Amino acid sequence: MRSAAQLLRDARRVVVFTGAGMSAESGIPTFRDSLTGLWERYNAEDLATPEAFERDPELVWRWYEWRRAEVEKARPNPGHEAVAAIGGVLITQNVDDLHERAGSKDPVHLHGSLFAPRCSACERPVPVGGGHLCGSCGGRARPGVVWFGEQLPAEALEKAVAAASDCDLLITVGTSGLVYPAAEIPHLAAARGAAVIQVNPQPTPLDEVAEVSLRGPAATVLPALLREATG
Repeated sequence: MRSAAQLLRDARRVVVFTGAGMSAESGIPTFRDSLTGLWERYNAEDLATPEAFERDPELVWRWYEWRRAEVEKARPNPGHEAVAAIGGVLITQNVDDLHERAGSKDPVHLHGSLFAPRCSACERPVPVGGGHLCGSCGGRARPGVVWFGEQLPAEALEKAVAAASDCDLLITVGTSGLVYPAAEIPHLAAARGAAVIQVNPQPTPLDEVAEVSLRGPAATVLPALLREATG
């Protein structure tokens, strides 16, 4: 912890990179968790694809509206609040809005957002709860997330690559390091000479590039890191 705190104190350009583990600590299931309740007979991978949306758009929409409602019931945890206090550039693989509600400004959502539906035809934003048709062109609205088999949003990826290339410290939190191309971000920062701090309860492939690995939940470790660095 002391070594990580010193790295944070010395850093001038910080990037925080978060994954599903951070949201899981607020009670939001990850894609590795089995679906429950009304959705227990489905696999997440079977609902989060362009093919599933083409086959049964109303089913997919119901699932995403359920997911958004679950997120709205959740609350940011102390890890989210610590990330907001650390500042710098925030890159997240999460599609919820917990970082924003904790006070983080303009996070880069690599995998899109449950709160940013868009038209599948003209790509214009569609208001949340505004129906499933685009008000501009009449095309079918779709959830604003990246599905399996789709590319990451070009603008978000460009911002993430630029930030990782320019930072002197990257803190990776709650990510398995297995989901590509997002998992390249910490490797890119390390290759450009940045120090990498990993926060995760379990070992991950990012151990090989992390200068310091802090084992434990983000809601506990990040506030402790912030106290050590600023105390």
